Amino acid sequence: MCFCEPVSFAAGGVLVVGGVFAGWKALKINKRYFPVSQMPTLAGLQQFMEGHVWMGVNNSDPSMIWWAAMSFIFFSWLIWPVWVPFSIYFLEPPASRRKLPLLGFALAGLVFGLVLFVPHLFHPDWVNVRINQHSLAYEDTMFLDYLIPRQLTYAIYIFLLITPAMISTYLHIRLFGLTLIAITIVVYLFLTYAYISLFCFLAGLGTIHLIYIIVRNKCCRECPEIFR
Repeated sequence: MCFCEPVSFAAGGVLVVGGVFAGWKALKINKRYFPVSQMPTLAGLQQFMEGHVWMGVNNSDPSMIWWAAMSFIFFSWLIWPVWVPFSIYFLEPPASRRKLPLLGFALAGLVFGLVLFVPHLFHPDWVNVRINQHSLAYEDTMFLDYLIPRQLTYAIYIFLLITPAMISTYLHIRLFGLTLIAITIVVYLFLTYAYISLFCFLAGLGTIHLIYIIVRNKCCRECPEIFR
């Protein structure tokens, strides 16, 4: 997150509380919503991790910076490419032909995320966090840098993250996909100086859209027989 440690912890708190509320509503309305409902919770936990990165930076504590940054990128590179398609897969109607592609996206996200994240465990020096324009910039090395351009890595990541939402049966999940596209464009045009941190922050706030979808039971429009 940008600006300072308290903002990261405040954003984390809001998202976790929102996620708990969304989870409670999901269990009352339809359990199919539950994995989607926990995206705000996961985003909040990620912001808590970034708050600890700020603590490490402010206290010049390399150990805290490393474990907190690793926790943060664990969410970025491994959790999100798996959880987003899995939660949409879980939400789909039983007979939906989209379920198999969504499961494929989840498996592809798992493989891609492992390739991005695991090498950092063996190369701690690949994680390099610095402050750039009052935001945290994760200037890390990636294993795929030795194989493909970094921009292609980001393009694959965004494709794996956004496409599952865009192929969903449900209109409002596709609209959430448009929210992610808008966030991606804003970060690409204006916030590249700390792209990983700021994308995750804005995408985290974007999950509030999912709370609205669940509370208003928007998926009932397409499948009333499932979401009564």
